[in-house]
Amino acid sequence: MKLITAIARPDKLADIRDGLEEFGVQGLTVSEASGYGRQKGHKQFYRGAAYTQDLVPKLRIEVLASAEDAPRICDVLLARATTGQPGDGKIWITAVDQIIRVSDRSEGEAAL
Repeated sequence: MKLITAIARPDKLADIRDGLEEFGVQGLTVSEASGYGRQKGHKQFYRGAAYTQDLVPKLRIEVLASAEDAPRICDVLLARATTGQPGDGKIWITAVDQIIRVSDRSEGEAAL
């Protein structure tokens, strides 16, 4: 089993969610996040004065999946999150040893 974590632009959430639902993902977790990558923030203007916003608002999207589905879910995330501009985010996959659904105590892939 795998945990797929994506950092993405907030305005891409609807597209990402639609793509994941079309693929068959039944659940995901979305958290607000902020940070920076190679772009080191971005410049904005307020009342004519320029300032650099060091921490850029992003979303952290997490999906638990079978090892077989993880690469295709990454493909969906890449297709739906990409703008072609710096700041599109990152995706990483982490191995998960065990999953337990709290409501019925099902374990493993049955808990997905």
